[in-house]
Amino acid sequence: MNQEISSTREQQKQSRKYVVLLCIAGLAINVLLAQLAKELKLPLYLDNIGSALAAALGGYLPGIIVGFFTNLVNGIGDYTTAYYGCLTVLIAIASAWFAEKDYYSFRKPWRLLVIIAVFAFIGGGLGSVLTWALCGFEFGTGLSSPLAQRFFDSGVQNQFLAQFSADILVDLVDKSITVGIVAVVLHIMPDPLKKAFYMAGWQQRPISREKLMAASHKKSRSMSLRSKIVVLVTAGMVITGTIVTIISFVHFRTSAVAEQMELAQGVANVASDAIDADRVEDYIRLGEAAEGYARVNKRFNDLANSTDSIQYVYAYKILEDGCQVVFDADTPDTPGGKPGDMVDFDTDFKDVLPDLQEGKEVDPIIATGQFGWLLTVYKPIYDSQGVCQCYVGVDVSMNHILQNGYEFLARVVSLFFSFFLLLLTATIWFAEYNIILPINALDSATENSVYTNESERTETVSRIHHLDIRTGDEIESLYHSVTRTTEDMVNTIENVERQSEIINKLQNGLILVLADMVESRDKCTGDHVRKTAAYTDIIMRELRKEGVYTEQLTDAFMNDVVNSAPLHDIGKIQVSDTILNKPGRLTDDEFEIMKTHTTAGAEVIKHAINTVSEENSGYLKEAMNLAHYHHEKWNGTGYPCGLKGEEIPLSARIMAVADVFDALVSKRSYKEGFPFEKAMSIIQEGSGSHFDPKIAQAFINASDEVRRVMNTNMSIE
Repeated sequence: MNQEISSTREQQKQSRKYVVLLCIAGLAINVLLAQLAKELKLPLYLDNIGSALAAALGGYLPGIIVGFFTNLVNGIGDYTTAYYGCLTVLIAIASAWFAEKDYYSFRKPWRLLVIIAVFAFIGGGLGSVLTWALCGFEFGTGLSSPLAQRFFDSGVQNQFLAQFSADILVDLVDKSITVGIVAVVLHIMPDPLKKAFYMAGWQQRPISREKLMAASHKKSRSMSLRSKIVVLVTAGMVITGTIVTIISFVHFRTSAVAEQMELAQGVANVASDAIDADRVEDYIRLGEAAEGYARVNKRFNDLANSTDSIQYVYAYKILEDGCQVVFDADTPDTPGGKPGDMVDFDTDFKDVLPDLQEGKEVDPIIATGQFGWLLTVYKPIYDSQGVCQCYVGVDVSMNHILQNGYEFLARVVSLFFSFFLLLLTATIWFAEYNIILPINALDSATENSVYTNESERTETVSRIHHLDIRTGDEIESLYHSVTRTTEDMVNTIENVERQSEIINKLQNGLILVLADMVESRDKCTGDHVRKTAAYTDIIMRELRKEGVYTEQLTDAFMNDVVNSAPLHDIGKIQVSDTILNKPGRLTDDEFEIMKTHTTAGAEVIKHAINTVSEENSGYLKEAMNLAHYHHEKWNGTGYPCGLKGEEIPLSARIMAVADVFDALVSKRSYKEGFPFEKAMSIIQEGSGSHFDPKIAQAFINASDEVRRVMNTNMSIE
């Protein structure tokens, strides 16, 4: 066995080398073919062939590893590629599942079409949704964009639907090539090589696929260990991912707002530096005719058009009844106000209005109003006397922060989902081979253990030893403990059986000695007790062979009857020697006394039963039936109770035939023994009157065995 274990472990080491080679080859295939398609400007991706092949050959974990790292490597040149790793991982998972179900088969081409459709939906359909979440749709970029533009121009009014349809069609072609290559490789690859590439992490002797499936689908009282691990890992990762995502989003949004605030303050500083505060009244009164007005106004317009985020740049003089325009840069949609124009106060500024009217510094204001989500920075402009003449205002649109925030969430979620699937699969794989399968194997090996005979006990111990669990942790310790406990239990059972066998032999010997002591008082009976026991055994085996009384003829019942048969005449111990050994015919009174040996025997055995517990009385119950009723007759004319038919216990009906036959063929002081044929004819004549006809017939049918016992000397010297 040790040599077999070493061979198995060496095969597993060799298999791990093949799996590493498979992962490297799959990653290389994905990266190189994707780069080739890009260089040749093919309308294909070709970036899933390696991961689909690795998953089909190696299982879920190798496929996911290849898919995950493919997008990371491709993301070095184009970081947006990394966000699509979740799609590659999903395709790898689907490929492994289809390989398990034998879908990569040319025998049923429709299955290949199913794989292509699923792959195209993941890569094209879900890819479109992910693209929309990441950056929206912009025709003119991406492999499917020209086709999407055609759909849109041809009447597909919804831009998303046009792009979605185009992505699906392009991916159908791409994934048809992927599925075709994987199917061909699996078709031509020899089975031993396929098995070598499969990533198994056995920490025990490998078990067959059938046993593996049986262990995997074994029902638990509540939730299986596998389900608990999946739920625990999933819940942990989802909670962790959610917290990290929220923190990241809050940090992103805070940073974006701070960046916009810094931009607004910078623009406000530049604009305020251009204004001569002592000429503010001239700017309002003369407008463009005022000295330096045109230069300042140009600066405001330049600042307003410097970035898309800046919505408005202006200078207002805060009055009691509103804001008076000093400078107001034009926007593409709205021309700026003229100097001296009045603008109503925005209700969003009512809290800071008193400070503005007093010319104080105010904090930046973020508000959602008629112009959208805006960040407003007000910078006071003081003249040479320290009096606030006006405020430079800069409004920065924050709407793009929302869009960028959603895109940021999509990126984080897509990256997290890829990592989540990788970690979840790795955890399940590790738990499967290090926890679940060893426990299930140990459970299966011990669940159906049988200890009733030596060969079954040996098989049980061998089956547990055969598991060879070597997880190196508490499970391995449990395995060794179970092994030692089973061996100890088997040894204990064998010792108990040996002692029990000795006790049974001693018990049966004492019974025979006791029966012989009783029968020896009758100098003519000889080996009567042994032969009647042998006849009962012949009758019962023949009845069971013929299918008669099978419900009652259990192994335990038959054993009890044979063992208790020698006690059927135990009551003769209370019959006097004068009557018992009388050479002539008994008188009626003497016969009445002789008949009392049945009730006397039943009383003797009843007293014996009372000395032990009910459950331990064993064969004594049948011994009492035999002693009490073996002289009852089928037609009800027997003694001591006059029972008839099946009112008579089965054991007593069997003994009746055995007892009468042995009495007929045995030599007595008052008669010679009858020949075998004569005795058999008497049994036949008594069938249905003296004897149960089924039992009598079974006895006659087994005449060869009966003759052999009759001719055997069974007496003890």
